[in-house]
Amino acid sequence: MMRRLALAAVAAGLSTAAHAQHAGDNVAVLGWFHVAPQQSSTPLTTTVAPTPINTPLRLPDSFTSPGTSLSTNNANTLGLVFSHFLTDHIAISTVAGVPPKFKLYGHGTIKPPGPAGALGSQNLDDPATNPIVQSVRQWSPAVIFQYYFRDADAKFRPFVGIGVSYNWFSDIQLNPNFVKATQDNLGSVLAAGAGKTGQTQISAKASSSWQPVFNIGAEYQITQHLGLVASLTYIPLKTTSSVIIKAADGTELGVSRAELKADPIISFLAVSYKF
Repeated sequence: MMRRLALAAVAAGLSTAAHAQHAGDNVAVLGWFHVAPQQSSTPLTTTVAPTPINTPLRLPDSFTSPGTSLSTNNANTLGLVFSHFLTDHIAISTVAGVPPKFKLYGHGTIKPPGPAGALGSQNLDDPATNPIVQSVRQWSPAVIFQYYFRDADAKFRPFVGIGVSYNWFSDIQLNPNFVKATQDNLGSVLAAGAGKTGQTQISAKASSSWQPVFNIGAEYQITQHLGLVASLTYIPLKTTSSVIIKAADGTELGVSRAELKADPIISFLAVSYKF
């Protein structure tokens, strides 16, 4: 009888210990993303339309404004991860969530060389025009292959991962004060050089790209189904941000571009559910 009780206790202990992930398991994770860009930016380079702008204003085809740059802010959002365990140690995870909103700040002064610079320039440091982009959403869905250490039945399992993400931007909302300042300064100079009348049109865009994803973290299984997850993810993300100036009739007069290296480190704290 004592032996049977002991065997029953061991069996019960083994059944309650088997909380972690095994081949074939699915895990849904819901939590909080904190996105912290580790950023740098190239100076803005402005490309102007061909003649007649170049001839009367004696502008080169393009010019770089030293001391100019772009920067952005940290952001928080809701994250969702779904993982499928191919083996006891290898999982494939898809990462999504509510696209975070960012602001984009301008620094320095865009000033054309030659006579055009005396006619008008663009002060990006003006507090009234910053942030120059009041809101932009970043989309970065990702697929990550992860390797989980320790035995499949261990409650605490560190992991590392590598994958790929596709990054693009939407819902770009320019600061109305920045739009008006660009129309009154650089926009009016380019329009005058092209012999265009009427108010210029100002818009912005950011390039999309595929980027690698590097991931490290750990999961602690509380019960057979519930667990806690913490991770850090790094994406070497860069994008080319552009401000486009068009004449009232839609003719493109010039584009100011800068390469922004965001390189975000993304913290993730979440609750997992295994099924």
